[in-house]
Amino acid sequence: MSTATCMTTQLAELGKFFTITARRFDAGQSAPEMFSTAIDAAWHRLAQDPQAHSSFTAEHAGRELTHSEASGRGPIAWVGAYEAAYGPLPAIWFTAADGSLDTAALAAYRKTGRVVAEWNCSPAPSDGDR
Repeated sequence: MSTATCMTTQLAELGKFFTITARRFDAGQSAPEMFSTAIDAAWHRLAQDPQAHSSFTAEHAGRELTHSEASGRGPIAWVGAYEAAYGPLPAIWFTAADGSLDTAALAAYRKTGRVVAEWNCSPAPSDGDR
């Protein structure tokens, strides 16, 4: 996969993640866990342009979101909501920032339908939305 195609895929998935985020926030649920370092890396690149980041989050979440440190390990709570909206998680969710695929984690997800992972960030409402 080319770098441009990979970035397009990462941003498409980030947009879906932000849509799920908005639905969780609207339902009074906690922020979803960002467990993919590949998609998080795309988020960091997007955040380097605050105007583009603001527009992107508003387009996909209907509001501005920020990147918030929040670490943990365990079941990823939003997978069912993603699957209901978009189908099974694609492999990019199991890809590291360096492009390496965690084949064991992907296989476990495909077998069980569950994702257990570590994360170190989550989206948060912007100051204007708190």
